[in-house]
Amino acid sequence: MARWRAWSHALDARLRLRLAEAHTRFPVMARLVSRMRAVNILDAATRLAAQSFLTAVPLLFVIASFASSGVRNQLVSSVRTVFGLTGAANAQLNQLLESHAGGVRDTIGAVGAVMVLISATAVSRALQRLCRRAFALPKTGSKLAPWRWLVWIAVWMLALLVQGPLRDGFGAGLWLGIPLTAVSLTLLWWWTQHLLLGGRVRWLPLLPGALLTAAALTALSAGARIYMPRALNRSMAEYGSLGSVFTMLSWLIVVCAAIAVGITVGAVLAQEPWLARHLGPSVEEGGPSAPRDRAHHPEPPPSTDNV
Repeated sequence: MARWRAWSHALDARLRLRLAEAHTRFPVMARLVSRMRAVNILDAATRLAAQSFLTAVPLLFVIASFASSGVRNQLVSSVRTVFGLTGAANAQLNQLLESHAGGVRDTIGAVGAVMVLISATAVSRALQRLCRRAFALPKTGSKLAPWRWLVWIAVWMLALLVQGPLRDGFGAGLWLGIPLTAVSLTLLWWWTQHLLLGGRVRWLPLLPGALLTAAALTALSAGARIYMPRALNRSMAEYGSLGSVFTMLSWLIVVCAAIAVGITVGAVLAQEPWLARHLGPSVEEGGPSAPRDRAHHPEPPPSTDNV
């Protein structure tokens, strides 16, 4: 036992030495790894994906049930385009969002629709915590105004409605659709960070995270058209409707992981001196929301927030 304890202490000392050397030689990578540990990327992505599936997806059904037939058809078209649905998966989407629209409206009513909307703010709150930890912002005594969560949901639902024509380049094809998608996602994620952080971070330091997140999501959206139709149809053939649930949730975890990594990496880069000279400080110098001074304060511990 004593030999094992001595070996463990020696290994821990060597690891600490190697980490100290890496921090000296590659300070950006060291700070990036430390920040990603603080954000707890996999846990944050899993929680965000679960909240999206459990609250945001039902919101789509509520919107489809109360919207006009034109809006409902546009919503179905956009979801089909985003995931490239074909075959059984496309038929199930039509059945859920079109055929059962009246039944859903009669079942839940207006009060139920409001409750679903309020529940969907869990996604906004989870994303707000992710952005705050990505920039290592301390908690403040003031709460984020609830209207910001509702506005974020409303804007993203509107953005989803136009995804179909946008990704097809408004009829011109992918050669125009992909650049339009990248630009629109950059603007959306730039605005999302500013909104959910309550303006605690300046606009320009938010741009690297928006660019990285938009690039990752644009690549994933292109890959979804190839992967998702086959995966969904295969899982539905083997496991029925339950298979589509597993496939969609797995894909959401991948998407949310890309979001978490993009925002976190962008936040670290924006706070590096060589880029901060061009973007400016993240917050007002000496302000109450200033990020922790990395030279004197360690990164926050991995997130244990409940979503």
